[in-house]
Amino acid sequence: MSWLLLLAAGGFEIVGVAGFERLTRRRYATGLALGVLGFGLGLTCLRLAMADIPMAVAYGVFTGIGALGSTVVGIVCWGDSARPARLACIAAIVIAVAGLKATV
Repeated sequence: MSWLLLLAAGGFEIVGVAGFERLTRRRYATGLALGVLGFGLGLTCLRLAMADIPMAVAYGVFTGIGALGSTVVGIVCWGDSARPARLACIAAIVIAVAGLKATV
């Protein structure tokens, strides 16, 4: 159950970042709502997941999901760069998060 909560926390982190993107594009009402709701639910799920998952692993996975998901959403929805070097850096984040989990 804790891992599902952690995955949900990462998903809500992506929603919060999408809300911030909308704020920068002057979509204030929906951007603010998505930001507050996404980050609020994300941190709540993270707190609950940390009852059973060590803090370093939980936060690493949470931020890794947020970074990976936000990058993918940025590339797909907003035309952000998908250069190989950028994708390699995202792959390094995924490998580091997997390493955190593997060394528990």
